Amino acid sequence: MKNNSLLSKAECDALRGIAILGIMLHNYCHWLWFAIRENEYKFYMSRSQQLADYFAAGTDEMLPVQLFSYFGHYGVPIFLFLSGYGLTLKYERKAGNLSHSVWQFTRFHYLKLLRMMVPGFAAFIVVDYLTRGPRGYAAENVLALFGMVANLLPEPNEAIWPGPYWFFGLMMQLYLVYRLLLFRRHWGFTVGLIALCWLAQAICDPESTDLNWLRYNFIGGILPFGAGLLAARYLRLEHVDVPRYHWLVRLLLLSAAIVAGCFSFHTWLWVSFAICAAAVCLVKSLPEKALSPFVWFGTISAAMFVIHPVFRKIFIPISRHGEVYDGLLLYFIATLAFSWLTKQVMDKIAQPKMNSHEEKKS
Repeated sequence: MKNNSLLSKAECDALRGIAILGIMLHNYCHWLWFAIRENEYKFYMSRSQQLADYFAAGTDEMLPVQLFSYFGHYGVPIFLFLSGYGLTLKYERKAGNLSHSVWQFTRFHYLKLLRMMVPGFAAFIVVDYLTRGPRGYAAENVLALFGMVANLLPEPNEAIWPGPYWFFGLMMQLYLVYRLLLFRRHWGFTVGLIALCWLAQAICDPESTDLNWLRYNFIGGILPFGAGLLAARYLRLEHVDVPRYHWLVRLLLLSAAIVAGCFSFHTWLWVSFAICAAAVCLVKSLPEKALSPFVWFGTISAAMFVIHPVFRKIFIPISRHGEVYDGLLLYFIATLAFSWLTKQVMDKIAQPKMNSHEEKKS
């Protein structure tokens, strides 16, 4: 990246680390019986009110669980923001940097995602059938997951077990949207697409299956993705050293906006944008020593994403039997250790090339 980019490589890694920690902990905490559930694909005012009532009554030792259960899923839009940001830096900063066909571009990114998905999915199905309560695997759902089209099924939430892998289908859609509609186009194309996708959601009933389907697909993810694209193109620091406390003040204001936005359907549709802005302010406000652990988490974030469902299945019974933080700690430790091992496995799988000429050269 150029020196005047909004985010350095370390800051991007730190954002990935923050995002994966939120997702990993959310995907454990929201399965607990007492957890306040999130508004991710639909909007239930009752859930937001439940969170407000929890704070009004006085918090208890389960506060971290409640916060990760309700807010942790917002790691997904941070990943989408970084994807739009990274694609733009990779393909638009240099002339002629995306001369490949749509097929070559799609094939490359599909194989890149598949390379990530296979080790985690294989490990999960083994553990799933060795532990209590295995789920059924309909052949059409498994094929849809590996084809990264499960999001397009009429009831995607019924076809995405063990859960997180639906994200790969969303990414494939956004890669295609970028290549076909947004690559080196005027900023108005991005803003117009965001507006159209917002309108498609805004006219839905907040608790409808229609909204659920839209938010499993690119229509629900284009806002943070497009924000990342526009940030990479137009936001420059121009070597101005912005004091950390300026970023901290922005972080506090955005945090207030995030909380307030959770109490109305129409403002909730924009919370993912505020989350991404707040996350950027957070990494900008942290000193280097405080940032470094998140940077490390970011370097293994892909492996953490695909492997964490395995250890949720193993350790969540401990938390469900009352030892909430014992199970959560064991889950966290095991996920970190095996994420490192999974990364070693993923690194051994041949990396895809953009075209056959590159494959022959390698």
